[in-house]
Amino acid sequence: MRNRRTASLVAMGVAAALLPALTPAASAAAPQLRLAADPLAQYTQQKPSWKRCDAQGPANFECATIKVPLDYGRPDGGKLDVAISRTKATSAEDRHGVLLLNPGGPGGTGLDMPLYLASQLPDSVKKRYDLIGFDPRGVGLSSPVGCGLNDDELDWQRPYKAETFDKDVRRARTVAEKCRKSNGAVLPHLSTRNTARDMDVIRAVLGEKKLSYLGYSYGTYLGAVYTQLFPKRADRFVLDSAVDPERVWRGMIQVWAEGAEPAFTRWTEWTAARNTTYKLGRTPAEVRATFWNLVAGADKKPIPIDGLLLNGDDIRSLRVMFFYVEDAAQTVVLLKEAAEGRAPAPGATLPLRVPPAAPAPSSFARAVPSDNGDAGFWSVVCADTRAWPRDPEQYRRDAIRDKAKYPLYGDFASHIKPCAFWGQGAEPATKVNNTVRALVLQNEWDPQTPLVSGKGMRRALKGSRMVTVLDGLGHGVYGTRSCADKFATAYLVTGRLPVVDVSCRTPAGRKLDGLRLPPSASPAVPGLPAAPGLPGRQDRF
Repeated sequence: MRNRRTASLVAMGVAAALLPALTPAASAAAPQLRLAADPLAQYTQQKPSWKRCDAQGPANFECATIKVPLDYGRPDGGKLDVAISRTKATSAEDRHGVLLLNPGGPGGTGLDMPLYLASQLPDSVKKRYDLIGFDPRGVGLSSPVGCGLNDDELDWQRPYKAETFDKDVRRARTVAEKCRKSNGAVLPHLSTRNTARDMDVIRAVLGEKKLSYLGYSYGTYLGAVYTQLFPKRADRFVLDSAVDPERVWRGMIQVWAEGAEPAFTRWTEWTAARNTTYKLGRTPAEVRATFWNLVAGADKKPIPIDGLLLNGDDIRSLRVMFFYVEDAAQTVVLLKEAAEGRAPAPGATLPLRVPPAAPAPSSFARAVPSDNGDAGFWSVVCADTRAWPRDPEQYRRDAIRDKAKYPLYGDFASHIKPCAFWGQGAEPATKVNNTVRALVLQNEWDPQTPLVSGKGMRRALKGSRMVTVLDGLGHGVYGTRSCADKFATAYLVTGRLPVVDVSCRTPAGRKLDGLRLPPSASPAVPGLPAAPGLPGRQDRF
């Protein structure tokens, strides 16, 4: 029993305080004693074999693969691969350490993050840090999981309808059963908590006493969990577009519906003030009525546009567009004209909000299951917490309630999900509540992690500071040339946080560069067929 407890404490990063000091007589055998006393030594003392990631890519972009335990409670058991990458700091004299990067997800690959952020981060940061990318366990080149899901099973964002509810329940159950059959005993260990432990192995393997970190979206929760497990090893942590730790994970999907309603209201106000341009209504109430009449009409007679037939639910599912008021107004005008049988004006197209990502290096054409992103998403979202209801009728009741409360997206967010039938994760959810000095960045109008979510992260990390970009649009802040960039750069360069929380406004007229992350960080929702011009939609954090 004592050995098992010691192994468990070692896995949580506290065993060093329990191990006896070595006597001088034992110094010659110190490496062997450490290996025997520390079950994680076989992992933390690895020496990565760095190689150029891509023969055609930058010479300073190197990759390696390390091993981590499948179960940190049994480190001598199964092992997983974790693929890591790096670009070295550009100044050896100014080097501060390593900056580990995560693009979000769950299920997002991060091996190529040092390349994607090379043009986004300022020179003052790049000269101080080795930029470190990694594919989280189960994702990309890190022992990837797959469930063999077909297109219908990948289409999980569905509206609640009484007549299709039983079919939707069967679909969710099938996804869970396929994933369990394909991955077996691995699934309970594909959790944020274990990925955070993997991050600490990466830190040790790189020979660093502390870890600095830049995580976007889901990556903010991953970073926060690391600060909870390893507070003394967390150096400078930037958490961009933050998840509320108290709402993982069903609550974070439901917050999409909550966040969409104020965005929709703001859009009606903006559009009414420009009625001479869009002719959708002279007051916010009239604009709102125009939209909902369009939805009702499309339910009776789907709207043909860009080779698609869109019903009312398809239109409601485009919640993200309302965060971008001009795009939404143009889209609704075009949909209204199509519903009325009018051809669009010459050159008019539905606006595409998500910018195309830069092509990935050829070395990242991964031989992984085609549904790896979705399998990785459900693996984490379902294993992280035991709070998912098990009774399908609870989802029915919640979907009906939330459609009335949040008409745009409420039933989509609260409808049945595969987690209702998933096996329990190996551990309970992590309670984030500490005083680590992190920096939280948040746009006021973020469709994926709304402002209320960022405030939740700020409450959980009591030693943190938060920078809110007033009128800031989109998902992702640092690297977009917003007013928040200077605060994040100053923190990464000097370690100094703002004295108090800050709200800033990006000067009018400044052209913002869209944040360019790997394609896996912001995938399109599979629910609506892809078509040129449809507003960008996301299904991950």
